[in-house]
Amino acid sequence: MAGDSFGTLFRISTFGESHGPGVGCIVEGCPPGLKLCIDDIQQELDRRRPGQSKISTQRKEPDSVEVLSGLLNGVTTGTPIALLIRNTDQRSHDYDEMSALYRPGHADYTYQQKYGLRDVAGGGRSSARTTAASVAAGAIAKKLLKERFGVAIHAWVKSVGALQMTTPAEQVDISMIESNPVRCPDAQLAEQMQSLIEQTRKDGDSLGGVVECIANGVPVGWGEPIFDRLEADLAKAMLAINASKGFEIGSGFAGTEKRGSEHNDPFLIKDGKVQTEGNDHGGVLGGISSGMPVVFRVAFKPTATIAKLQRTIDVDGNAIEFRGRGRHDPCVLPRAVPIVEAMAALVLADHALRAAALLRD
Repeated sequence: MAGDSFGTLFRISTFGESHGPGVGCIVEGCPPGLKLCIDDIQQELDRRRPGQSKISTQRKEPDSVEVLSGLLNGVTTGTPIALLIRNTDQRSHDYDEMSALYRPGHADYTYQQKYGLRDVAGGGRSSARTTAASVAAGAIAKKLLKERFGVAIHAWVKSVGALQMTTPAEQVDISMIESNPVRCPDAQLAEQMQSLIEQTRKDGDSLGGVVECIANGVPVGWGEPIFDRLEADLAKAMLAINASKGFEIGSGFAGTEKRGSEHNDPFLIKDGKVQTEGNDHGGVLGGISSGMPVVFRVAFKPTATIAKLQRTIDVDGNAIEFRGRGRHDPCVLPRAVPIVEAMAALVLADHALRAAALLRD
């Protein structure tokens, strides 16, 4: 199976399945001398792990990370960093009846057709369980970006269903993101979102929404023209996350409603630096960071596994009705927040190293 590696200089390769012994990754390209401890990685995994609240899946996984190589006395050595997260709460029997059918909204059919077989339990490799490995790797990238380049990445839930924040990304109170289970920095709206998610779960259904992300401190010059544009790599990273269905940067699709005279961000000098008056461009021009905050949004579909009766077919092509079983999030948005941050960190760390290499040349 191809497609399990990501990045150029800061590169990761992930492995593992939802109901296998565990998931993990190999991180290559992290420079030597970076202070790093298990807690740096564990705190990010704790934000993503299941069973955090009544609005997430009740699968109980501690997501305890083991660092097998690449660290010596709390400092990176420059060699590959191997990370392992063991699975401890698999209930594979929940998926027994699913082996004979194709679940709506899942990868059952496409995996079966491509590979001639599929891992029924939890979706195997197609499960969001595999994002634990990406978050672990992303934690290292976040530490590198903060310590070596002064870059901070924060994401939050912007919308759930029709409930949507309207506060511009640059004005969001970052300190409020972790103040509630939804991870929406608008406290009043977060309560409404939580109530909606709880009611939707009782209805046996699910919800989608949007995660917004901002990267502050990104300097001018990260990103490569044409095929390695910064926003193109961010888009690939975000659309590689399970259940993601859309990506937009800066003004995104809303920018199509403006004229050029309204959308162009005028340049100016502020505090002795070149900046732009607005940030409709989302911090990227011509595929290269402009020095303004990098702002983007990721759309996530409603969780595919629901308790409502649905129509599908079995593996012999017979029409049947099916009701989802197992432990699943009624809305993936709250747990998607650290995943979005991790994937953004992997992209930015990679481009940071590429820009540094260019300066050395």
